[in-house]
Amino acid sequence: MRAVAQRVGEASVTVTDELVGRIDHGLLVYLGVGRDDGAPDAAWMAQKLAGLRIFEDGHGKMSRSVRDVGGQVLLVSQFTLFGDARSGLRPSFDGAAPPDVAVPLLDSVRAQLAAAGLVVATGRFRAEMVVRADVLGPVTILLDSKKTF
Repeated sequence: MRAVAQRVGEASVTVTDELVGRIDHGLLVYLGVGRDDGAPDAAWMAQKLAGLRIFEDGHGKMSRSVRDVGGQVLLVSQFTLFGDARSGLRPSFDGAAPPDVAVPLLDSVRAQLAAAGLVVATGRFRAEMVVRADVLGPVTILLDSKKTF
């Protein structure tokens, strides 16, 4: 499972001019599920996202998590995080999980974040989405449950 987490002042996602998810201060997370991912990857990712210390404390150090600052999470499915463009110019997405695997794992991450006390909004799976965000910092962190980077 791979994620791109960005610290945001606010973020939203629309589908065909319909607002489907919106948060105030918190994390915008693009989340991709790989073919070999399972429940342990979802648990690792939810725990990592909830506890990731990328928000500043009173001394300007990034030592606070989204939970610590009362932030929210906008979780957006992003299979292209498994795009492989090492050969040629057209990426292959063979490493991405099929929908019947991806959807339950995405739902699991969402549920675990909510169980950790976070307000979680989402995009819409397999929809053409428009994501808008006020990225703060900018702070952008890459996460991989298999720790390949």
